[in-house]
Amino acid sequence: MTPRNIGLIVIGDEILSGKRIDKHLPKLIEVLGERGLHLEWAEYVGDQRERITSALKRAFSSSDIVFSTGGIGATPDDHTRQCAAAALEVPLQLHPEAKALIQERMRDTALEKGLPYEPDRDDNIHRLNMGVFPEGARIIPNPYNKIPGFSCDGPGGGTIHFTPGFPVMAWPMMAWALDTYYSDWFHQGGWQEKSVIIFGAMEASLTPIMERVEASHPKVKVFSLPSVDHPQFGQHIDLGVKGPVDAVASAYADLREWLVPFGLRYGPEIVR
Repeated sequence: MTPRNIGLIVIGDEILSGKRIDKHLPKLIEVLGERGLHLEWAEYVGDQRERITSALKRAFSSSDIVFSTGGIGATPDDHTRQCAAAALEVPLQLHPEAKALIQERMRDTALEKGLPYEPDRDDNIHRLNMGVFPEGARIIPNPYNKIPGFSCDGPGGGTIHFTPGFPVMAWPMMAWALDTYYSDWFHQGGWQEKSVIIFGAMEASLTPIMERVEASHPKVKVFSLPSVDHPQFGQHIDLGVKGPVDAVASAYADLREWLVPFGLRYGPEIVR
């Protein structure tokens, strides 16, 4: 199986307003890195149905694997389940496995509180809405409280794995989806970044070399990360290449060779 691009969609007004700080992006990068994978793109979307539907439709129409966090609850500001169905143009329906898991959670909660389990009570019936997913969805187990997430495949080949916004739930659910569906991709050829710290140079003067490297090595991307107040290196440029391991070595060698005429002052090399 050939690895596909992996993306992240973070949904919620609380992220865009600054009430909450997104922790999913760095965590997903970490979880992917542990498996020899990398994140290709990320997108932030507020709680507006049209924008959520549009973002999900683009992802479903791609061939990408996408993780979506937030908005799958059953309160008025949770729209992700409905938007997923709209993007796929399929109806919503109560997933039987999700119903069983939610009812199991309600029984456990009643037992913990020493109360009778009343499945027909209005609030318990409302909780079943958390298991109403687009037709054809597959569940993602939630080890924290049993309320599942879900996965859907789009007509264009894209797959989206939907998890809650809570990190304690979302992160193990992301790991489960990766381990369940994509283990054949793990450490397949590998991905690497290799760079060098450069002092006293201007990005504009290095741009022709960067363009030359990318033109000569189409499998890699060149990156230039300038800093003016780094605590260790001060003002510098972190210049390097990233891509498949077997392509990075030769591209980086050419980068260093083509930089020689500039007479630059270097710091350490960095491999990630």
